[in-house]
Amino acid sequence: MATTADIRKGLCINWNDDTWKIVEFQHVKPGKGPAFVRTKLKSVTNGKVLDNTFSAGHRIDEVRVETRKYQYLYDDDNGFHFMNNDDFSQVYINKGMIDNAQFLKSGDEVTILFRAEDEMPLSAELQQFVIMEITYTEPGLKGDTATNASKPATTETGAEIRVPLFINEGDKVKINTEDGSYMERIKE
Repeated sequence: MATTADIRKGLCINWNDDTWKIVEFQHVKPGKGPAFVRTKLKSVTNGKVLDNTFSAGHRIDEVRVETRKYQYLYDDDNGFHFMNNDDFSQVYINKGMIDNAQFLKSGDEVTILFRAEDEMPLSAELQQFVIMEITYTEPGLKGDTATNASKPATTETGAEIRVPLFINEGDKVKINTEDGSYMERIKE
């Protein structure tokens, strides 16, 4: 059994008869009163997100997980299909179990978390950065780099992001998958 001191981002716990993944947490030690941990939990079974506060030292039931690399194949109306490159087995994951799925391209490698005791897939994590081609944006002008202004753009997967004014259609950009932010333009 773990305690609130072991809480970290990505930790899976059993709580309220469900398996939850910790999305955000903050240790709070107020000037008056006992310390506590404020968390944002996401259910791995139905995707529901809620806030919860644990008092300091509270015991939590940690879920043992295993991670494996899988290749993204395709998606359908219900979810996403992945393939293990070692044994070619396939796994199906619901759409609510993947954060920022709009950045998934066919052939991308993802890390899938499995519950160790019953091999149930809990969630899939994308790589931190992906490189995508811009399929639509307003034309850029030479010299539009002096300000920090941005404009909307659409990537090859249909994701909407904000890019600097000098980015044009056909440019490849590096995107942070955690928050969908533009990082840099990739020159080939």
